[in-house]
Amino acid sequence: MMVFSVLQRVFTEARYTQIAALLAVVALSTAILIPNTAIIVQVFQSTEISLVAKFAFLGRMYGILFTNFTIFAALYTVVISILFGINSSLLVYYIRRRQTNVSNTSGHTAGVFGVVSGLFGVGCAACGSVIVSGLLALVGAGGLLALLPLHGAEFGVLGVMLLSYSVYQLSKRISDPLVCV
Repeated sequence: MMVFSVLQRVFTEARYTQIAALLAVVALSTAILIPNTAIIVQVFQSTEISLVAKFAFLGRMYGILFTNFTIFAALYTVVISILFGINSSLLVYYIRRRQTNVSNTSGHTAGVFGVVSGLFGVGCAACGSVIVSGLLALVGAGGLLALLPLHGAEFGVLGVMLLSYSVYQLSKRISDPLVCV
């Protein structure tokens, strides 16, 4: 319940809601658009396509979430994006509130690892975990993802867990009274 009261306190201020929404959209856009960079560049470089059609195409790219991702991958991609926005807003709120260095940064560390792990898990049904499979292919180990029970989705689940832990830790810090650390 402490987390919900902190979220309510933080998000009653419009600027933190705006930060969370903006960063969630940026995170989701990154997850959807980065694997399709080549086609997006090709469309935007074309002189045959109008500017309106180019941006309409870019908007339609978000439909990939429902067509190329499994339900599970789409769900954790959206959840990671939302948690990333919430976590970032809480961190900004916390930093503005404290305005001093903090010696214990376990919540911050979990947030960073959650984002990194979530990025490793981003992928669709057709290409799998984009970043991990690309990195593994560099060392000739691309097929290792097939050996994992969720075929690379473990990184997305880990990202959700770490970001949730970070939100919890930041909420705990925000609800603590101001004391010297």
